Amino acid sequence: MYFPFFRGKQYDLLTIRESTDIIVSSGFIPIIEPVKESLSSLNRCLASLDEAKAECILIANPRYGDHAQQHGNLQDFIAEDVNDSKYITIGILLLETTPIEEIDRLYKLFSGKKISFIHSGFKKPKDLSAWFLQNDVSARQIFIETNCGKIYRRNFNKYDRVLIRDGFEKRINRKHPEVEEFSDLHLTYSEEGVQGFGDFLIVGDDYSVGGGPAYAVAIHLTYIDDDEDGIMYVHHFKSIRQNTPTDPAGKFLEALDKLVHAVDEPNTKIWKTSAVEEFVQLHKKKHFPGLGTVKKLSMIHHLETLAIFAKQEK
Repeated sequence: MYFPFFRGKQYDLLTIRESTDIIVSSGFIPIIEPVKESLSSLNRCLASLDEAKAECILIANPRYGDHAQQHGNLQDFIAEDVNDSKYITIGILLLETTPIEEIDRLYKLFSGKKISFIHSGFKKPKDLSAWFLQNDVSARQIFIETNCGKIYRRNFNKYDRVLIRDGFEKRINRKHPEVEEFSDLHLTYSEEGVQGFGDFLIVGDDYSVGGGPAYAVAIHLTYIDDDEDGIMYVHHFKSIRQNTPTDPAGKFLEALDKLVHAVDEPNTKIWKTSAVEEFVQLHKKKHFPGLGTVKKLSMIHHLETLAIFAKQEK
């Protein structure tokens, strides 16, 4: 089972809304960390998932963004606006600074909901395991791999477990290689002793409010290479011009030329998803839809690629 991890920016939420059919048909469970003070876009996204009867995990105590220092407004919103949904699981994020007392408070606050615990730097697994036993907790345990080694995860062997791996190395666009390995976790997660896997799509775990000027425009498309035992790779299609922050529209078309040439090759390994078809249409129109839409299409392609893979594995 696949758990894509989204930070709740505008285009992340649009990706989820526009991929609802894929999420439902493939049994994917998106994890959403709200990062924007305004909750209207989040509410529309959750309503779309709820209408489709799609399960998601909504983090109630985010690490990043506008709610990072003060969770009260978000938790009030959850209690008042989404608490009745049977498809929304509440995610409790476990950081190095999260005290057991706060975990206990959140667990009791959302006692009527399904709960998932998301481990990301918590340092007292034995104390937490004891608290779980005292409170008869049976919740899903989700581990961010960079912060949770095998020894840490061993403390929670009796629970349903998910491993999240960041397959995308964040760097300035012009520094990306043409192709690099993304992940093999879709193939090996059961060997890690977990029942599900996830990633941060083509965005990565590093959080930033906004990027600086783009000297290069890049389109990131993941693909599964059957010639390399089914490992997932990411192809970075970069603009030719990379020395000034001007003309993002022209640079997008340069990168798009490379993408269309690659997907039109007879032996291409990039599946022609609906997102790829939209990139092809943009190429025909010579239209630049904005970098947010480019990111959204790359994320949709990633979801569609894993959906095709999951279908083939059945």
